Amino acid sequence: MLDLMLILLVDDPTPEPTQVKAGPLGFAVWIFMILAVVAIGFFMVRQLRRAQANKDAGMFGDEPVDRSATPSDSEDR
Repeated sequence: MLDLMLILLVDDPTPEPTQVKAGPLGFAVWIFMILAVVAIGFFMVRQLRRAQANKDAGMFGDEPVDRSATPSDSEDR
């Protein structure tokens, strides 16, 4: 039995690189993955901006931040 399995494993030909192609389904999967990463990044940045705005407004128990009262770099000079 072991001899038969070894013969089958040794006799199994490996396809050449030119015989293996991803095709249109593989291309569609890559495009979908790229679009998913872009969408996740877009929505994550949007959510982080909302969270920062809520933090600045004092929604999480912090002191509210007045952005107009902070001195700019040009006033410090």
